[in-house]
Amino acid sequence: IEFLKIINDLNRLKILCLLRKNEFCVCEIWKILNIPQNLASHHLKVLKDFGLINSKPDLKERRKIIYYLQQKNFQKYALLLNVFLTL
Repeated sequence: IEFLKIINDLNRLKILCLLRKNEFCVCEIWKILNIPQNLASHHLKVLKDFGLINSKPDLKERRKIIYYLQQKNFQKYALLLNVFLTL
């Protein structure tokens, strides 16, 4: 149920879709989604606190933080959702 609450927000779902394909910093995410930077940061924090994404410093620009999908956790919840939907 908590997973469904997390992905119930369209912006969080879009962020997960973006991060499935590539790694991004918040400055790229808010521009792609056309939302305020602070809102993108909020959604990233929710996703990170739940364990669906993680972050690391950008090796080129140390002040940037790069976000990426936590594949193992994401796949666990995606599988659980798939099982639920096929019942």
